[in-house]
Amino acid sequence: MQAAYRKQYGPPAVLRVIEVPKPEPRADEILVKVHATTVNRTDCGILTASPWVIRLFTGLSKPKKPTTGTDFAGVVEAVGAAVSTFQAGDRVFGFDDNGLSSHAEYLSISASKAIATMPDTCTFQQAAASLEGAHYAINFINKVSLKAGQKVMVYGATGAIGSAALQFLKHYGLTVTGVGNTKNLELLRSLGADKVIDYEQTDFTQDEERYPFIFDAVGKSSFGQCKPLLTPNGVYISSELGPGGENIYLPLLTKIRGGKRVKFPLPYDIKASLRFIKPLLESGQFQPVIDRSYPLKDIREAFEYVSSGQKTGNVLLEMA
Repeated sequence: MQAAYRKQYGPPAVLRVIEVPKPEPRADEILVKVHATTVNRTDCGILTASPWVIRLFTGLSKPKKPTTGTDFAGVVEAVGAAVSTFQAGDRVFGFDDNGLSSHAEYLSISASKAIATMPDTCTFQQAAASLEGAHYAINFINKVSLKAGQKVMVYGATGAIGSAALQFLKHYGLTVTGVGNTKNLELLRSLGADKVIDYEQTDFTQDEERYPFIFDAVGKSSFGQCKPLLTPNGVYISSELGPGGENIYLPLLTKIRGGKRVKFPLPYDIKASLRFIKPLLESGQFQPVIDRSYPLKDIREAFEYVSSGQKTGNVLLEMA
């Protein structure tokens, strides 16, 4: 089978697509023919081992898994002798932020991992695009207590995390201000944003609204920038570590000081995220945003585009 392959951490140039043996599922595993997967920010971090702490999970000196990829949508081709939860022919999707070697035509995975059957109405492309960003969006939202009618700002609201967060916040009945670039203003409105701010034309920090929550879904702002926009006990959450890694220590400092706070969205429980995502995907209340697709042979170009920070929503790799 064809699979992405690298021997070391580094830029997209370290990746090759080569022929490798098709995996054989163990007793507790399923074999999946991958139809679609994404190249996402988590993949980019695992490819380059940046930030360095990623190495604690993916390998200190070199990658434990030579094939990249953290999510997938596909069809179960075979099941191990001990598997009773899935059967051949099931359409399934799943995610693991430590890596699944899913940038390949086939993968084997333990049936106990974060996997679910796909909604009947869902395409493989939609299923693959509803995982990584949506999981992190959920882990923004579950760090705070939300009430219907509250105002919230989402900075970077057309990225994979931001576009999912916007839709989930509307599902909970919040009033959402979406901050994005000029070309995506109509997309923001179509996703349900009550107010849009074009950061290319306007300084979003001059907004007159005050928010109990500000979610930076792309990690391009800071607590200092957003603090004036928060209500007295408002919460700022970013998807990145922030300048000088401040989002690691500011949660403790701001908790001690009181008032406006920083929280860091450490993600957990991917299975719970799947249980939340699947019915919304099935009912059409969540529609993952897809920017573009690449064939597996062009995986370097896909990584380069995602690494550029210019993508809207999700970038797909399609195997079939």
